[in-house]
Amino acid sequence: MATHALSVAKMSPPKPSQTKAAPAATSKKSSPWILDRWRDLVLFVGTPVLLIPIFTAAQARWSAQDIFLFVGAFGAMGHHLPGMIRAYGDRALFDRFKTRFIVAPVALVAVCVWSSLYDIQAIQLVAMAWGIWHGLMQTYGFCRIYDAKASARAASRARVDLALCVAWFSAAVLLSPMRFRTLLDLYYESGGPVIPVTAVLALRAVVIALLGMVTAVFLWRQWSDWRAGRGASPVKITLLVSSIAFWWYCNNGVQNILVGIALFEVFHDVQYLSIVWIYNRTRVERDESIRGFMRFVFRRSGALIGVYVGLVVAYGAIGLTTSGVSAEWIRHLLIGVVTASALLHFYYDGFIWKVRESQTRSMLGIDGAGAAAAVAPRFWPAWVRHGLRWAVLVIPFGALCAAQLVGRVVPAVERTAKVAEILPQDAQAQLNYGKALHGAGRVNEALSRYEIAISRNPSLAEAEFYLGLAWKDLGDIDQAIQHYERSLLLDPKSGKCESNLASALLSKGLKEEARRHYERSLTLNPDLQIAHKELADLLCGTGEYEAAVTHYKEALRIQPDFVEAKQNLDFARTLVGH
Repeated sequence: MATHALSVAKMSPPKPSQTKAAPAATSKKSSPWILDRWRDLVLFVGTPVLLIPIFTAAQARWSAQDIFLFVGAFGAMGHHLPGMIRAYGDRALFDRFKTRFIVAPVALVAVCVWSSLYDIQAIQLVAMAWGIWHGLMQTYGFCRIYDAKASARAASRARVDLALCVAWFSAAVLLSPMRFRTLLDLYYESGGPVIPVTAVLALRAVVIALLGMVTAVFLWRQWSDWRAGRGASPVKITLLVSSIAFWWYCNNGVQNILVGIALFEVFHDVQYLSIVWIYNRTRVERDESIRGFMRFVFRRSGALIGVYVGLVVAYGAIGLTTSGVSAEWIRHLLIGVVTASALLHFYYDGFIWKVRESQTRSMLGIDGAGAAAAVAPRFWPAWVRHGLRWAVLVIPFGALCAAQLVGRVVPAVERTAKVAEILPQDAQAQLNYGKALHGAGRVNEALSRYEIAISRNPSLAEAEFYLGLAWKDLGDIDQAIQHYERSLLLDPKSGKCESNLASALLSKGLKEEARRHYERSLTLNPDLQIAHKELADLLCGTGEYEAAVTHYKEALRIQPDFVEAKQNLDFARTLVGH
């Protein structure tokens, strides 16, 4: 996720203050905390300790998919709003970056809507990669704040801290079977060429080596500073340990990657919403030029914290509307807006919160901790450097879009085979390869892949489901029923599996059992059109024509072009009343 809000990633010459100069710093020693010990531990440093038991309890009640969708809407998208309020509510900031604030949203919304309309996957790959960067830069930004509060020499440690964050966050993704597989799948779906297995293995070896080297340099630097009495922040060290350990746990220690992503997202959101509230509240108190909505929301008031959270939740609710819209053009528009909101958040946070700027330091109580180290003027002007950063993003994105549009996407069987070869122990990678083989009509080969997937992860309900589907396609209904039943034992809330089991039972003449499973499938998933249609067929066979008509109508409501349901509905209507 791009250069984050609170980062000082690349040291550059001091820029003019974003607004009027802040009051002079007091001479007393700065506190090592942003708020105080306990609030900092709860909101910034030790939050993972609270989140893990909360999510464990949540998983007992809700599915991983439900948790992911809820957090993705109200957390991931919702927390974009506070940065937007500052970007467009702080007059001095807006005037300073007016071109960026006007051009970027128009361009990104247009690109994201276009990508949704034409199913261009490259935009999702960009969002994923930029999102990872954004997350690590938030951790780095907090390191800068705590280090600056502890030592006037904090700026000289910036590059080592940045290297440590990049190394550990990147390694967690590249060495995580679940996250790396997701990244590879999206890369291939975006039109990326096949990567040789040897290249991937070599990359992983290099990542491990660099991780060791960077960690050694970081530890040496901390030991050197401690011996020389140069004031490294113990809060920063604690933050680094908790954030990196939690990131690794979320990517490698959870059974479902959706839960892992949601877990770290909540940590990220709590940090971000808290620090932005603190910054903007101080900004409003110290600068009388801040007026309007921003002054109203960020006044010192307990009630307004509730308003602030409510606005975040309301903005996040936009993300939930995409699945409930029937009009295709409106749905694509909303998907484009949601994606653009994330990219704008990553982009804006890269330059509106920099710790090296005097105003940011003043608002966070670190103006007395020493200014950023002076560096030599850069050869390229700022607008050229900014343009080059965009080129790094736009050029590969354009190449992937072109590959997908001209049909040069690697075929599903080939790309899933490569991922399965790279990740032989990953059950989902083997399952995905089996599904691609199945879709290509190579059912026997798919069968062996499904069995390998189950051997890697016996609790993978989806693999049992597809085994049932494969055996049914091969004509062995008894085997199919066995695997559907095993799948339901592992995932009792699968409406699709209930429907497929009902169909298999019906083919053996077990009508009453089939009916119960069809009804159960529609209880779990009322929008399963095939279950409505097949249950209606069964009801026609038992003479319950009015009930059959109702289910045919439901099937056509969900899928208006369902030809067989339309034909059967016409037939059932002729029999109503007979």
